[in-house]
Amino acid sequence: MNKMFTVLILLLFTLFLVACVQDDDFSTPDVLIKGVDIPTSQLTTFKAIKSLYEQAVNGGNTTVVINSDTDLYIEGYVISSDKAGNFFEELIIQNKTDASNPDNDPRLGFKVDINVSSLSDTYQFGQKVFVKMAGLTIGETSGVITIGKGDGINVKQIQPAEYKNIVLRTNTIATITPKVSGLADLNENDENTLIRLEHMQLNRFELGATFASESFDQFDGLRLLESCNSGIQVIMQTSTFSDFKTLLVPQGQGSVTGIYSRDFRDKFNTLVINNATSINFESNTRCDPVELTCGIAPVFGSGNLLFEDFEPQKNNKPVVIDGWVNYMEAGTVAWEGFSSVSSNASLGRSARFQSASSGDVSNIGWLITPAINLDEQDGETLRFKTSSSLADSSYMEVLIALNWDGLEANISAATWQVLPAAYIVKNSDSFAPWFSSGNVDLSCLTGTAHIAFKYTGSGQASFDGVYELDAISVDYVE
Repeated sequence: MNKMFTVLILLLFTLFLVACVQDDDFSTPDVLIKGVDIPTSQLTTFKAIKSLYEQAVNGGNTTVVINSDTDLYIEGYVISSDKAGNFFEELIIQNKTDASNPDNDPRLGFKVDINVSSLSDTYQFGQKVFVKMAGLTIGETSGVITIGKGDGINVKQIQPAEYKNIVLRTNTIATITPKVSGLADLNENDENTLIRLEHMQLNRFELGATFASESFDQFDGLRLLESCNSGIQVIMQTSTFSDFKTLLVPQGQGSVTGIYSRDFRDKFNTLVINNATSINFESNTRCDPVELTCGIAPVFGSGNLLFEDFEPQKNNKPVVIDGWVNYMEAGTVAWEGFSSVSSNASLGRSARFQSASSGDVSNIGWLITPAINLDEQDGETLRFKTSSSLADSSYMEVLIALNWDGLEANISAATWQVLPAAYIVKNSDSFAPWFSSGNVDLSCLTGTAHIAFKYTGSGQASFDGVYELDAISVDYVE
């Protein structure tokens, strides 16, 4: 009887607990998405929307507002994810799932500006969506085409109360095939789209750094990616709020998949990855140039073997100095004289390489010193100064060769080695100051040397940076 009474009490207690719990506390969350059926007659293309915006810009406006009475929609696929914190209050959508799709509608992408965090909880990577364009504004934010609310001047965010009625999700989760491309082949039509770059690595000066948690990282970590095929570089941008900001950047080489974009101030192109696994460096072999270093000398000697300040050169004319070689390996631009008193002032007159608006597919220029005999004295050092007017994706190196015969035809055949101890202005440095290279020690070398200042850039709008050079001096201990 006691056992039966105990069982009865337990049963009644259980029934009492169930009766006290609301039904919805035990219900299964509704994860189904209501079907979205947009008639073909109401669909427009990314190309048509972009054309409307371009017409507005050509007419002197900064944005275009879609008629609020229209029933037009665009169909796209989500290619961004804020799950790892590298995107914030934005969706990036593109109009194709496969970059090789050959139809007449070009592959394009837009940013959708939404005042909501954790958008990946609602919109998965690859999810097909329809964007209701009625009353929306198309313009630019941070240099890329953006859809949002707003007016005839600014693009503003879509608010939390309305975004689900504007960006309509479907049950379709598509496989997105990124465009495989070289950096030199990318242009503004590739912005807001998913790109895969192959045979890439982080620049050797980035090794040992985190994605975005260094003391100098403010808002974003900017790390230099470079192509092992062409040497062209692009900035990888990682938010300091991302989940993977403290991870070390990978050291090998391989592929990187990310969204081609512009930095916050619209100064240079960037690649923004969804998470750390977007980098697949399957090879441990790097493509770094051969380095030759004696380190940095504490001081430079009182004797001088070579000094050049470019004062006799003519502005905007190729540098011509007895014994020097100003060689255009690619393109029509050479190192030229430069003088300015603006915010990026020259040091009197300086040397400059500027490939902007050249129209060239590629620009590579060498400025090479006369022969320097390293056997007749001791304690040789090299020093110089560099500045940059937005290096963008171009870059400059200082090289040395001990086997070049002085003939232009044999430049590529010589063994040119990087002097890694020399500091050259970085893209992340301010464009106004001049930076010293330090006293680069050459005293461990023997023979006859030529020192080259090599610029690599491109005629593409995103690779048209400017480097300035001055006060080159080779000294020795008397």
